[in-house]
Amino acid sequence: MSTAVKQLRVCLLSVKYNMMREMLNKVTFLTNVVFMMLNNAAFIIQWTILFRLKENIGGYTLREVLLLWALSASSYGLAHLLCARVFSLSDLIINGKLDSYLVQPKNVLLGVMTSSTSTSSIGDLLYGLVILCIFSFSLRNLLLFLLFTVTGAAILTAYALFWGSLSFWFVRADLFGSTMVDSMINFSTYPEGIFHGTAKFILYLVIPTGMSVYLPLNLMTDFGWSRLLVLLGYTVLICGAAVFTFYRGLRRYSSGCLMEART
Repeated sequence: MSTAVKQLRVCLLSVKYNMMREMLNKVTFLTNVVFMMLNNAAFIIQWTILFRLKENIGGYTLREVLLLWALSASSYGLAHLLCARVFSLSDLIINGKLDSYLVQPKNVLLGVMTSSTSTSSIGDLLYGLVILCIFSFSLRNLLLFLLFTVTGAAILTAYALFWGSLSFWFVRADLFGSTMVDSMINFSTYPEGIFHGTAKFILYLVIPTGMSVYLPLNLMTDFGWSRLLVLLGYTVLICGAAVFTFYRGLRRYSSGCLMEART
């Protein structure tokens, strides 16, 4: 137990120092955050216009679409704030850049995950919270939103980790993997009701957009304990599968013999 606590502490310190490094230039840091929030906010105008033309889209009202965007943005922001390196894992594997992580005393996977951060993702995270507070604030919604931001970020990170880990076996898996991850992110900004049949099946079982944002949104509007347990169980399952795939693939890793140091 003490080992796990030490590993977690090291990872938190890694995230902290990544953030401090990114904040050295405060103007650039604040600009990235603000412009990301403005970029996301621009879509409010688009959806407002669409809902003036039609009362609901796919069974969603404007409020529900905004909540969908809030969940998507915050989940994406948290994932890229804490685990940005996972989304470029294929590059580390293909080019033999994992060497510097293998010689560190901390857990290899945790070391990789927390070795980089994206400052603009703070804008995504804050945007989701601002949208919630403006359009659908209550203590219940806030607590559920925070929980589903964590589960959504965990599912997105695990999905990226799984596809990135396939590069241990297939050299060009990075192209297909990045397409799948981008698809998950893109689909998460559209109402669930516009998808039917096979498309809906894919969005729940192949591209887990349904589990990362659609089901959480449904729980925020119509809460049910059984569906919450399904979501939590799925989150644990996909994270476990991704971790297993990474370590199974790590056995096949070949050193790139790079002289690279990490501090």
